[in-house]
Amino acid sequence: MSFFKKMKDRMFKSSSKIEDGLDAIVGEEASVDVPEPPAAPVPDAPPAPAAGTPPMPAPVPAAPVPPVPAAMPAPGAEQRGGLLARLTGRADGAGALRRVLDDDMLEQIEDLLITADMGVETAARVTSNMAEGRMGQRLSTAELKRLMAEEIARIMEPVARPLPLYPKKPQVVLVVGVNGSGKTTTIGKLASQFRAAGKSVVIAAGDTFRAAAVEQLQVWGTRAGVPVLTAPAGSDPASLAWDAMERAERDGADLLMIDTAGRLQNRADLMEELAKIVRVIRKKDPEAPHNTLLVLDATTGQNAVTQVEVFRRLADVSGLVMTKLDGTAKGGVLVSLADRFGLPIHAVGLGEQIDDLAPFDPEEFAAALTGLDI
Repeated sequence: MSFFKKMKDRMFKSSSKIEDGLDAIVGEEASVDVPEPPAAPVPDAPPAPAAGTPPMPAPVPAAPVPPVPAAMPAPGAEQRGGLLARLTGRADGAGALRRVLDDDMLEQIEDLLITADMGVETAARVTSNMAEGRMGQRLSTAELKRLMAEEIARIMEPVARPLPLYPKKPQVVLVVGVNGSGKTTTIGKLASQFRAAGKSVVIAAGDTFRAAAVEQLQVWGTRAGVPVLTAPAGSDPASLAWDAMERAERDGADLLMIDTAGRLQNRADLMEELAKIVRVIRKKDPEAPHNTLLVLDATTGQNAVTQVEVFRRLADVSGLVMTKLDGTAKGGVLVSLADRFGLPIHAVGLGEQIDDLAPFDPEEFAAALTGLDI
């Protein structure tokens, strides 16, 4: 199964929310696109008789044909243009439901995108671009989905960038995020993928406060053939980061991935500890960390915006990874983040398996978010 097919199947909560919402909006004041029947041919007038030709006798009218009684409609047939059309997007099989694009319809579409956590400004931008040059046109749900997907992909195209790799050894990748965002799993998946690509990787289990996080990283390290450096529970994570950099340099590793404790952005003490890790790393290498990945949980919705703001200030975030897109109807928040911050989106995650994390593709994401087939 391709990652797009998996994404489309698993993002059904987001896509259903948008698709069902568009169906309801179009069906509210829709008309049915029924092709007009061709006009009946008009018979040509008979040619005038030549001079001296006796007139033709008048035609004898045919006996009248008794009218055929109209068939009685099947029970419930009078409702098919309403409920059935809303459910299927068609009415009596004649054509797709369409609605004239006007200000009221645009406002409803904008409200729909806001409920999908796209944010007020981004939702307004998407709907405005959808409407450009199309006001007054009669549009179907399928056409609206295509226009919406195009605008979403246009916003996200500039931020779709893979994690950059530099010749510097070791390349230090600091991974940050709040509790439960999926940091540990993301590190394990990335390390396994880099290892499979021929890169040597070292992991530092910097979440020294959670034994479960260390154990989880050790499981991933064993699976990927990557060493995992640990420290006693409760020890200074900045000290572990320093030791891990020395180990990575000694081993000639290509990448050093440093896990950090899940921090709530409103806990000043924990955020200061993260800032300390960055300061210690830079004493070893002034250019490190070369990448700071912020892992975000899609189910948090617009709260992710606040997380980006805080982590950018303290840890100089260079790129994003969005996880748990399969468990939410709030997938639109990723569009809002791209539009507002312009930070690179390196990967998206859909589950717990190794192949459930993949590079971010804007067109595939936009299609999956809107339920569009490509």
